[in-house]
Amino acid sequence: MLKKILVYPRGEIAVRIIRACRELRIATVAVYSEADADSLHVRMADEAVRIGPAAAQDSYLKMQNVLSAALITGADAIHPGYGFLAEHATFSEACAACNIKFIGPSAKSIEAMGDKAHARALMIEAGVPVVPGSEGVLNDEQRALRTAAQIGYPLMIKAAAGGGGRGIRVVHSEDELVRELRTAQQEADAAFGDGSLYLEKYIEEPRHVEFQILADEDGNTIHLGERDCSLQRRHQKIVEEAPCIALTDSLRERMGAAAVAAAKAARYTNAGTVEFLLDKHGNFFFLEMNTRIQVEHPVTEVITGIDLVKAQIAIASGLPLPWTQDRIRVRGHAIECRINAEDPDRQFAPSVGEVKSLLLPGGPGVRVDTHLYPGYRLPSHYDSLLAKLICWGQDRNEAVARMERALDEFVLDGMHTTIPFHRRIMSNAYFRRGEVYTNFIQRRMET
Repeated sequence: MLKKILVYPRGEIAVRIIRACRELRIATVAVYSEADADSLHVRMADEAVRIGPAAAQDSYLKMQNVLSAALITGADAIHPGYGFLAEHATFSEACAACNIKFIGPSAKSIEAMGDKAHARALMIEAGVPVVPGSEGVLNDEQRALRTAAQIGYPLMIKAAAGGGGRGIRVVHSEDELVRELRTAQQEADAAFGDGSLYLEKYIEEPRHVEFQILADEDGNTIHLGERDCSLQRRHQKIVEEAPCIALTDSLRERMGAAAVAAAKAARYTNAGTVEFLLDKHGNFFFLEMNTRIQVEHPVTEVITGIDLVKAQIAIASGLPLPWTQDRIRVRGHAIECRINAEDPDRQFAPSVGEVKSLLLPGGPGVRVDTHLYPGYRLPSHYDSLLAKLICWGQDRNEAVARMERALDEFVLDGMHTTIPFHRRIMSNAYFRRGEVYTNFIQRRMET
């Protein structure tokens, strides 16, 4: 087992990783920017190293600073969490060059699945269903127009190097396509340093269903079931739940097998997530693969009883998976609400401030992952995620009722949060019936 791990992320996921390491009796090193000097993960870690000023590009995104902190403290591994450089092949490669274990997939796997056009071609070769779309990236307007005519409208312009919902445009006609191509290219270039684009058929009112996979260094690969992540705003997930009530046993088996095939095609190791779009007719299509731990991983943990962060560390230590597919059991239903520092009454405008009072919900089946504490001042430089509220029930109805109760108990004064918006979602009649899809927020909550 690894002896000392540098915990690269910040916020609640850093706290989550440190807790797992402590239970495994593994020493931890936190890295932090000037703005995060008073963060909870810095206080909790065995050691902490300041890696730069507040701006992420001068601290968390400075690869050499992170690697130097690992070398100076004698860490034998880095857990990338999510965000920042977590899905950068160069970072994984640099860790290997420094003889530091990267707790995640190889640089080749990250590269293979990070380029969306290349990943699409890889999935076609592996027999995994993909959304009808362009073969490879599009370099000129005329080729884009020809391809669009073959696919049919509506369709999506997507950044080949994209992720997190950025660089996406939905177009319904040739005129829109011509108008949006250049804008999408500029946005992709600014966000990812790569303006390459490709086209996909736009699937109307789909569910966003993803499968959690684990793969060890001997090639053993399993999935831990699915999560329904359809409730999104501007392509950003808001609520996640598991399992997906739209799946039959046979559909779940086929999608799980496709997720495992996708991971094997990428020669994937460690924890990852294969994302699909599911249409109303039960057809599913590969969307992308996230080569890291997901924000919503707790819902899988509470219905399977498997600690995914500990599993990541065990795999990185060279241990084989202790489970086979037939041993994975799903129990009950879980829902996660992302509590963000945003004001729902002002178009979800960012909110900052000091945590003046904090009362976290509890009781049976309630879990809160957070880095907050009374007196903590939220930095304005980073992601707005404050906490993840996860509720488990014996069935979906109990999970929803428990989430409503937990949201009512959650007290966080000092800034605006999305807690009131989550209360509205839980009381929405369509949500209660499980009638969710990726444009649910726009259709059912913002009209």
